[in-house]
Amino acid sequence: MTILFFSRLFSPHIGGVEKHVLEISKILAKKGHSVTVLTEKFERDLLNTDEIDGIKILRIDNGKGNWSFGKLRINLKKFRAWKNILRNINLIKEADIIHIHDVFFWYLPFRFLYPSKKVFTTFHGYEGNKIPGFKEKLMHKIAEKLSKGNICVGDFLKKWYGTRPDYVTYGAVSEIQNTRLDSAKRAKYKILFLGRLEEETGIMEYLKALLMLKNKGTGFELTILGDGKLRRKAEDFSRVNKINAKFKGFVGNVENYLVWADFIFTSRYLGILEALSYKKFIFAHYNNSIKKDYLGMAPFAKYISISKNYKELSDQVEYFLKNRQEREKMINNGYSWVKDKTWDNLVNIYMNLWSKS
Repeated sequence: MTILFFSRLFSPHIGGVEKHVLEISKILAKKGHSVTVLTEKFERDLLNTDEIDGIKILRIDNGKGNWSFGKLRINLKKFRAWKNILRNINLIKEADIIHIHDVFFWYLPFRFLYPSKKVFTTFHGYEGNKIPGFKEKLMHKIAEKLSKGNICVGDFLKKWYGTRPDYVTYGAVSEIQNTRLDSAKRAKYKILFLGRLEEETGIMEYLKALLMLKNKGTGFELTILGDGKLRRKAEDFSRVNKINAKFKGFVGNVENYLVWADFIFTSRYLGILEALSYKKFIFAHYNNSIKKDYLGMAPFAKYISISKNYKELSDQVEYFLKNRQEREKMINNGYSWVKDKTWDNLVNIYMNLWSKS
């Protein structure tokens, strides 16, 4: 088959959607399918056409910003995307399968130019730290109605967007590990934070919780893998309060850090699944009602600790440090759940979706 994926960002950009598209594309390419990813050129020095692991990549430059005149604002990036895709219309003409990851508006006019094309959508998440409004829900419904089938990453999408998925997934892991450190009581715990340094991932709440624990005498060293708007604020908070934290930015080898960590701070699906596969105990934070459902409606919710603020998070860390037997039971159950959540099995979901529609 000739498969065309649409994804706003793609490798070498680091993120959950980017990794999702990369991993399933690599497997499809190994199976002999022709895979092309159409994505945005997010850095000027990136090649317009490229190839990674047998995956053909076309990067389009959609520019930046909107045009404004008084209260009137026009999203120029949308029109640039349409113009760039039109220049590469042969990709659509030649594709057997077109699968869109959260950017259905890129494909919208072409859906009517080629009404018989097999078009599918994967809905990956929600609008950063925002509660979805009418516009966001409408765009999801349009994408759903104009697609022949869809995959939802998370059950919460059904509740918050009214989406009717053909399949629900939570991502996947590259390989299942069975090695872990003994996180018995120790003088200094090794904690790993995974995620963007943004309000929705709770970086400041995690740091405030650690400050409370530090003041109570709990020793730890924190490694932070990620970057974002709150990095400077997080660094300043750690320095002023003498929190033992190392900021590594985005890294490509998360697995090397997962091996030695005692506990994981993360609230995104891929980070949670990867931590479960390494038999690590996870503390997740939510700061609004959609994020609460994002975590709480997931099947792994009973295998991790979920907290709404730094005080509750601090209490949860203290509790699970003291209750090792309960912690170990949750770790083992989480590991049993994640064992079949492999990229190969996720590719099978995609293939089943495409074949049934």
